[in-house]
Amino acid sequence: MTATGTLHRTPRHPWRWVGWLLLSQALVVLAWVGLGWATGLTLLLASHALFVVPVFLPNSRFYAPVLSSLPGPAVWLTIDDGPSDDTLAILDLLDRHDARATFFMVGQRAAARPELVREVLRRGHGLGNHSHSHPQAWFWRLGPRRMAAEIGRCQQVLTEIAGTPPRWYRSVVGMTNPFVAAALRRHGLARVGWSARGFDGVRCQPDTVVARIARDLVPGAVVLLHEGAAHGHNVAIMESVLRQLQARGLQARLPPETA
Repeated sequence: MTATGTLHRTPRHPWRWVGWLLLSQALVVLAWVGLGWATGLTLLLASHALFVVPVFLPNSRFYAPVLSSLPGPAVWLTIDDGPSDDTLAILDLLDRHDARATFFMVGQRAAARPELVREVLRRGHGLGNHSHSHPQAWFWRLGPRRMAAEIGRCQQVLTEIAGTPPRWYRSVVGMTNPFVAAALRRHGLARVGWSARGFDGVRCQPDTVVARIARDLVPGAVVLLHEGAAHGHNVAIMESVLRQLQARGLQARLPPETA
């Protein structure tokens, strides 16, 4: 379970869904003709749901493999949406707690603050691809060209700053549409989901966020956190989560293949 090939899984067949789509629609046509329009329409709607619903399920493997938990006793802290004004304060907190994290960065923000990206690496943390412009309202419906550009441009920016390409990727708001897998395969990226989430990327109460995360804070958890949110509580939330880890005897470490 700790082998690189097991944890870091890039999509092998990014277009396999096309065959399933064609087959499903052929079955719908046959049912429509043979069993009538009512049955055909029901199956048509069901078939569309089969391909649409997984887009909005962060840990769905329908379109691409996803890593949502780790083997072993460690916890993986993952921090989205940086770099930001919170980055240095979060790095200081991680240092004080001897914790390691992966920062899933937005390409445009990294290009504007490359010194923060380098500081993350200097302190022993990891980098991940989190799209170039973070188009959260419409990321789910990007076509193949726009999706490739979002992932590819972020990969280029982070590689130029870090000197080596990131190996991990997280979809914006966890949404993974049919065109994500091809870009991941092209850049050798493996998709990361989560098993513990507090919804700290939007307006929130820190105590409520930490309580939600604490429910799922177990060995092997992949914890989703954010930095730079407008509510201004991300640093305090991070400190509370680190205290929860300490109280439970858990350590925050990077996955084996990046440690």
